[in-house]
Amino acid sequence: MTTSEPGAASANREPVFTLFACCIPVQGARRSVVCDLQRQSFQFIPNGLYEILSEHAGKTVAEIKAIYGHEYDEEIDEYFAFLLHHEFGFWSSDPERFPALDLAWETPERITNAILDVDEGSRHDYGAILRQLDDLGCKALEVRCFHRCSLRELRAILEAARHGRLRSIDLLAGHGPELTPDALEGLAREHPRISRIVVHSAPERRQMPPLRTGVTIEYRTEVIDSPRCCGQIHPGYFVVDFETFAEGQKHNTCLNRKLSVDARGEIKNCPSMTRSFGNVREVSLHSALAQRDFAALWSINKDQIAICRDCEFRYVCTDCRAYLRDAADLYSKPSKCTYDPYTAEWQPPADVPAGIHTKGAPE
Repeated sequence: MTTSEPGAASANREPVFTLFACCIPVQGARRSVVCDLQRQSFQFIPNGLYEILSEHAGKTVAEIKAIYGHEYDEEIDEYFAFLLHHEFGFWSSDPERFPALDLAWETPERITNAILDVDEGSRHDYGAILRQLDDLGCKALEVRCFHRCSLRELRAILEAARHGRLRSIDLLAGHGPELTPDALEGLAREHPRISRIVVHSAPERRQMPPLRTGVTIEYRTEVIDSPRCCGQIHPGYFVVDFETFAEGQKHNTCLNRKLSVDARGEIKNCPSMTRSFGNVREVSLHSALAQRDFAALWSINKDQIAICRDCEFRYVCTDCRAYLRDAADLYSKPSKCTYDPYTAEWQPPADVPAGIHTKGAPE
């Protein structure tokens, strides 16, 4: 039995507040958040409310007020009014009927997402690389072109993926005279796997209205000329959905099930990393993946990383293991993150930073 007001509960049991399964609180050092995985948003809450939702889940309002000696009765009433207003839960006299969400993360694919870097000196066999990614089950690909691109170059890459299994292709391309909005819209219509196109080094910043297919086209003035521009941590890059949240419980939200081929053809976990598992012209992606240490970084999750483990954003933030505050410590905080969970401040506050940020999204 459920009801919108606690006073309407059955005579046998006073109702308790029950969070919707998709609304999950996460505690930080100074404040907490409720992540709404269905609406793909989050809302800040004080740590006192997190304590009520976690340590006193299943208790009635009267019981909770008694636990705190009735010192915070007014605040507790405000907390539950806040939760109802944001539709994070409901009153229920049978909370056992509403189990928590299963956050186990599993996938049959050996690789879920990949990066392919390209510059003026690249000599990639796109067909061979894309066929191997298909065999590994890859669903999302980001192609990052650091030089001035022509439509012919982009089409050569996209044609190699035309009949493959990829669900999503993000394109990052250097500005050139051919990359007009009309030309890029035509490219997106011609290749429906494209999900996003970002043109860097453009003369002016411009955000095109999303196409009817949902594809976004953006022109950015920042010069993005190497993998060193990657690794940015910013709230504009947060992903609040079930897939990321569940994956972040046990896995690294950037490197897990990722494979990269840099501009020289070196197979890596990430193009920004120094270690290569062989060159794609000499070693197959399957062989590189089979090497003992290739997956070693996949299980470094935010709960293990210094400072990040105290951050309320840790399950919606994409991690970086390439650029660290302490390069000798694999569990060090990302050096390009300026958020301090102990003060709840970004230093300095800014718009979405220049650079590139990668975690392929198949959906």
